[in-house]
Amino acid sequence: MAETEEPQLTTLAQRIAALNSQKNFQAPPSVAGKRPPPPPPPARSLTEGTNGLKTASTAAAEKSPTIPPRPVRAATARVPPPLPRRTTGQEDGDQAPAPSPGRLAPPPLPSRNSQQDTPPRLPTRRPSTQTLSVRRNSNASDVSQLSTVSSLSLNHTKSTASNGTSDKQGPRRLPPPLEQAKLPPLPPTRRELDAKANEAANNTPSLPPRRIAEAPRPSLPPRLPSRPANSPAVVLPEQPSPALPARRLPPPPASFRPKSALESGFNSGARKASPPPVPPPIPLSSRPTVAQIDAVATRTSSAPALATQNCLHCRDFSGPDTLAAQHPTSSLPRHGVDPISYLAHTLCSPFPSHTDKARAIFAWCHHNIVYDVYGLFNNCIPRGQTPAETIFSGKAVCEGFARVYEAVATRAGLGCVIVTGHGKGFGFSPVKAGQPPPKPDPTGHAWNAVRIDGGEWKLIDPCWGAGALCNGEYSQRFAAECFTMSNEQFGTRHFPSDDRHWYRKDGRAVSWTEYIVGPIGDEPAEWMGDATREGLDESNFAPMQKKLSVHGGGTVRFQFAKVCEHWDPERNGQGKQMLFGLKIEGLDGRKGDIIPLENDGFWHYLDVDARDLGAPGQKVLLVAFTNIDGKSARGLTKEQWLQKKGRCGYSYSFLVRWELV
Repeated sequence: MAETEEPQLTTLAQRIAALNSQKNFQAPPSVAGKRPPPPPPPARSLTEGTNGLKTASTAAAEKSPTIPPRPVRAATARVPPPLPRRTTGQEDGDQAPAPSPGRLAPPPLPSRNSQQDTPPRLPTRRPSTQTLSVRRNSNASDVSQLSTVSSLSLNHTKSTASNGTSDKQGPRRLPPPLEQAKLPPLPPTRRELDAKANEAANNTPSLPPRRIAEAPRPSLPPRLPSRPANSPAVVLPEQPSPALPARRLPPPPASFRPKSALESGFNSGARKASPPPVPPPIPLSSRPTVAQIDAVATRTSSAPALATQNCLHCRDFSGPDTLAAQHPTSSLPRHGVDPISYLAHTLCSPFPSHTDKARAIFAWCHHNIVYDVYGLFNNCIPRGQTPAETIFSGKAVCEGFARVYEAVATRAGLGCVIVTGHGKGFGFSPVKAGQPPPKPDPTGHAWNAVRIDGGEWKLIDPCWGAGALCNGEYSQRFAAECFTMSNEQFGTRHFPSDDRHWYRKDGRAVSWTEYIVGPIGDEPAEWMGDATREGLDESNFAPMQKKLSVHGGGTVRFQFAKVCEHWDPERNGQGKQMLFGLKIEGLDGRKGDIIPLENDGFWHYLDVDARDLGAPGQKVLLVAFTNIDGKSARGLTKEQWLQKKGRCGYSYSFLVRWELV
């Protein structure tokens, strides 16, 4: 459908006439004394250039359409005269109306000649040097381009030439919009990066939970491959610390002489002497290197330290023993705090070793609980006491000691049980030779079995370790051997009512007869506690029987071994090595003397003629020199004693006692 062209009104008079013809508005009344507003400036018309936009070069050729006056509401009382008609030039032939009588006529408006009123021509607009690629990719660029086109030119399709003629043109069309610039993509925002990361995490298959690698268990050294005959070198594998050497045998008695081969009966017939065999050659190819020898020497030198930790006789218990002495019963809280839990935490938490924890409880019982001698002899021992009541009372018999130890050890996380049975303590009489053993009666005593390092069950006696009852009187002394002695040695003085509580390495249960008679089948020698504290082994000495015959003749060997190979008197004992001597009564009991014993580092020994021991009924004693010339005798040697013998004062203590028959 073709568009309808609207009539073009070029003058103000034509516009007023057109408005009046519509009868919608009335001409505003003329106001006396007011000057009409000046005509609007001519609008510049733009013509389309090479770039699709109208330039200002032809704006003067076209006249801007004038704006009609605003309609004014008609007056009811007085109708003002109509405004004079404005003309734009003399060529229209329109004359201005004569002024109304009585009023001053306004000065005539200047004629609007398009040729005279044409504004100066603007210079030609230079094309923009800005490239489209740098424009913003937004709608604002399109609006800025469209805003350069006059809204008046969009509503008109006919332009007026400079000579006043108008040439008809087709409908006015908008220029094509500029294409949006293709800018490089902006970097992704933080929200977009987080969204991509979450999406990648959701799409990634979940890995199995990572297991924490446990500490590798020590493995056995690899087996050596078969070595050829001509091996260039020998590679020694890593081996555990070498085993301790076997215990050295004591030197033979002085009167003993080994028999020769002829005396042993190996010369019964004449035999032809054969040449000595030729020894095989020494394999030089398998000789170890110097580095390998040094490695073995290093492992050998570190073996005593490791063995010391595993040996209860030589282990350093100064830490647990010192801690136990620092917490007496008077320091325990008595209100609101369980004493068992308090002791378990105070005594055991500082030590990671189970052996040290067990030793700390053992030492604490020695310092804070005494044997109830009065209750034992007067048959008034309190029954049914709890371990806490026993702790605060400070008195107990063997059962009370065992219950306190078991309660604290269990609360500290140690495996511990109470063992009941028979003990060779106060009131026990050894069986004499030729007498039958008494009937089995494994009652009357109680002790404990506790798990130490390595899960080993260790038999201990906290009651006997705290002191001893002798001649009706209680002597409070710390007997460490009741904690350190082996289970086999412990079983020579304790008989459990349950055979499962022997805990021997061989797994054997000792019979009642074997327990009563003892390992020697006779009454043993009287062993003092000081001998054990000086590092002597109660289970490895001779003679072990109590009675010694002086009429049998011959030589009697007295020998004593240390509790272990690596026992050191200064590190594990009371100080420097003491000098041991044998106190005898001499020939027929008339020449008393103290003879020092020999020492080879492990054995203390002495050979004495039986008739030189004394007369029947007398005693033979093993003594240890304690003082000489008013000074400590520790570190005294045999040579020093022989030089001062008979010229100095001295004192000694008893260790072992025998009887002469």
